[in-house]
Amino acid sequence: MSLTVAEKKLASGQTLQIAQGDLTLEEADAIVNAANEHLQHGGGVAWAIVKRGGETIQQESDAWIEQHGLVSHARPAWTSGGALPAKYIIHAVGPVWGAGAEDQKLSDAVTGALHVADELKCKSIALPAISTGIFGFPKERAARVIFSAIENYFSVNKNSGLQTLRLTLFDDASVKVFVDAFKLFFPL
Repeated sequence: MSLTVAEKKLASGQTLQIAQGDLTLEEADAIVNAANEHLQHGGGVAWAIVKRGGETIQQESDAWIEQHGLVSHARPAWTSGGALPAKYIIHAVGPVWGAGAEDQKLSDAVTGALHVADELKCKSIALPAISTGIFGFPKERAARVIFSAIENYFSVNKNSGLQTLRLTLFDDASVKVFVDAFKLFFPL
């Protein structure tokens, strides 16, 4: 179980939380996987999700690629949660730092994940700090982009069924960076 370290009710009505813990243990309707466009879950958050959730997740991911092709930043794929507590996994492709247009691609990945969660009629979603691990996106910058994308999504999608968004971070350094940005972006 993760520990909530910051929480804010957004003007749009959703509760945004920052938590420290293990994304694979979150009891949300959906969790977001920081995926690559091929949905090959061999490292980082993706590897941890498949390790705990079972090989079914990779099998469903392979089937998705066969049917739909590569996954874009703006249009995530989704699979079942396998053996995880979450019903769904939304596979959002974040940018690799240095590839160009990183802020837009990260914003698109977050927005796309929220859109898919709404399509799946989720009330709760847990996200990692997409692209800040093996993809090398600077954490401070990613926090601003992620918070902005969340705020913009709900200003446009006023009928969203999402009620709780939980940014679940594993390590102390990420938690500190995101909490600091959270306090600046969403002052009390």
